[in-house]
Amino acid sequence: MPVLNIAMVGSDVLATEIAKSTETRDVQTYVHKEMIGDEQNILSIIRPVKYPDKLRPFLSALSVAEVGMIEIEALDKYFGEILIAFASSGITKGLYVINPPNGGWIDPDQVKLMFEQVGLSQWRESSRDAIILREEFYSILEEIKPHLVEISKQPLAIAVDQYFQVKGIGLVVIGYVQSGKVSVHDRLSVFPSGGSAEVKSLQVMDADVTQSFSGDRVGLALRNGNASDFSNGCILTHPEILAKSGEVEQSTGVEKHMISTSEIQYSPFQKKRVSVGDVVHASLDLQFVVGRVTNASEICEIEWENPFVIRTSELKNILLTQLDSVPRILGEIRLIRKK
Repeated sequence: MPVLNIAMVGSDVLATEIAKSTETRDVQTYVHKEMIGDEQNILSIIRPVKYPDKLRPFLSALSVAEVGMIEIEALDKYFGEILIAFASSGITKGLYVINPPNGGWIDPDQVKLMFEQVGLSQWRESSRDAIILREEFYSILEEIKPHLVEISKQPLAIAVDQYFQVKGIGLVVIGYVQSGKVSVHDRLSVFPSGGSAEVKSLQVMDADVTQSFSGDRVGLALRNGNASDFSNGCILTHPEILAKSGEVEQSTGVEKHMISTSEIQYSPFQKKRVSVGDVVHASLDLQFVVGRVTNASEICEIEWENPFVIRTSELKNILLTQLDSVPRILGEIRLIRKK
């Protein structure tokens, strides 16, 4: 049941033509299922409802998406920020639809040039027709299936965005499998709190399953879990296993940072450069962590207000933002070491 997660900036009208709305929070989710051969393939559109007023929902959508979609209504400052965000997130594949309101006109050549300027030359213009858009997204899904399979072989990391108690069931946690796979009866560790729990049951797309893979939006009913160990943006992993020799036989695949040393890859449209004392935010795997710059030379050092959980295997780009900058996306940070 391969899933293509699509971060979309555009209207509810267009999204509902492509897929059925299933969940509304700060982001709205739309799902379309289609049998291709003997396999069910799923498109999951994640649309930040309150963007551009609120940046975090947009960053959350980017942190769980493999591809993007933009409905272009104007070439304003927010369009530039949107391009920067997708480029800095490493989302190199996507579709865009030019749809100015009230019979207006937007130069498609100018749009194409702006995509190329930020390194999104693989994005392509598409029709506003929902059937055509679906076909193109399913074609992209077919292209990246081998990559999704490889990510599912990596250590487990589930990024959590909801958790609550359900009468008769207990603690339920909802999030995205960012890498690896999780099964019923698995023991899980909770980062950064250090808590633990056991998987009692799993649901994907409202269906009970015994195993969930990278890309799935999964609901987990947990046994022996403490709600106080969970938070929005916490990461679930398999626990560390030690051999009799004391060596690590199975790693959790994550590490906690309180201070990160990194290089900042500034976006092409960003003139701002950080200074010592600047307050910044980092976005990764549904986390939105506040930090303060303590060294702003060629190598940047950032001290985090709360633990920042980083996967040690292949991970999505870490976006660095400053909420009073224009645009608010500074670029991406590439970690060198932790303290």
